[in-house]
Amino acid sequence: MKKRKTRTSKKKDTEFLRTIIVRIKELREHKKIPQEHFYEETHINIGRIERGASDFNMTTLKKICGYFQISPSEFFKGMK
Repeated sequence: MKKRKTRTSKKKDTEFLRTIIVRIKELREHKKIPQEHFYEETHINIGRIERGASDFNMTTLKKICGYFQISPSEFFKGMK
């Protein structure tokens, strides 16, 4: 039997996803990389991800980490 997510659980998931999105945007802005340039080099529409308009998976996140030359563990370091 599948367990239904509670409202609190959904809120925590949304907050965690927002934390990930903010981290991605911070990395890109810190390196002063325009969204268009990022897309040209990775074919990942980072603008849609940063707006929360596009879902992404762990494979995409791994590619983003590779682009910024950090490991996934470095990406998540300090996140709750």
